[in-house]
Amino acid sequence: MHPFDQALSLEALSPGVYRGHSSAAYWSMVGPFGGATAATLLKAVLSHPDCLGEPVSLTVNYAGALGEGAFEVRLDVARTNRSTQHWTAAIWQCEADGQWRINTTATVLTAVRRETWSQSDVPVPEVPRPADCEPQPLFDQVEWIKRYETRLITGGKPSVWDGRLSSSLMQLWMRDAQPRAVDHLTLTALSDVFYPRIWLRRALRVPAGTVSMTVYFHADAATMAATGEGYVLGQAKAQEFHNGFFDQTAQLWNEAGQILTTSHQIVYYKE
Repeated sequence: MHPFDQALSLEALSPGVYRGHSSAAYWSMVGPFGGATAATLLKAVLSHPDCLGEPVSLTVNYAGALGEGAFEVRLDVARTNRSTQHWTAAIWQCEADGQWRINTTATVLTAVRRETWSQSDVPVPEVPRPADCEPQPLFDQVEWIKRYETRLITGGKPSVWDGRLSSSLMQLWMRDAQPRAVDHLTLTALSDVFYPRIWLRRALRVPAGTVSMTVYFHADAATMAATGEGYVLGQAKAQEFHNGFFDQTAQLWNEAGQILTTSHQIVYYKE
């Protein structure tokens, strides 16, 4: 089994309740990589027998750190319409004091799409092809980054943490280090690969972590099939830093220039 699929493995306990286990392969500083956690919540919704259509948006709120060990994902269908469906989800985990508490919440919108007029107003940037960019890990202090092959274009980790101001723009090619066909779960995780923009903007490695992330899915089945195991171009940039929080906007395209997802994050930072 691919390590990503193993990390997202869920056992159905009852209708709308799934058991999972945090994965050491996707471990970050104090818990699992946030992109894998988000993908786990989406996996639970897509695994539910009553799920309608395909994912359109996913919002994940990281209320606390997901710890090592077992956890439960609990789902509810808030409402089902003719072509849209709204889900609420939460990850519960038994903590050291023996109490079960929520550490992550999510809302998911799924829908049955119909073919109609479509257009992108976000052109793919002109960048070198993957073969023209050297493989380069974003950083080496966490385990999860080893699960991805990354080829940096611009916006790499500062070579000197000296407080020098620069652009927060980052562009890179990326894909699973062990090949895996792109799907909605892969795109969810890839939308969170970018390290905190404040590290690049200020060249200071201050404590920072995503508090909330929303991913909008634009790729249909044919686009994902055409993407296959190929590279995904990621671009991320902060928009505003203010009193301990900054927001980030990001886009993912395939090698053919088709947009796959757009996403937004609000990130906490401390000095």
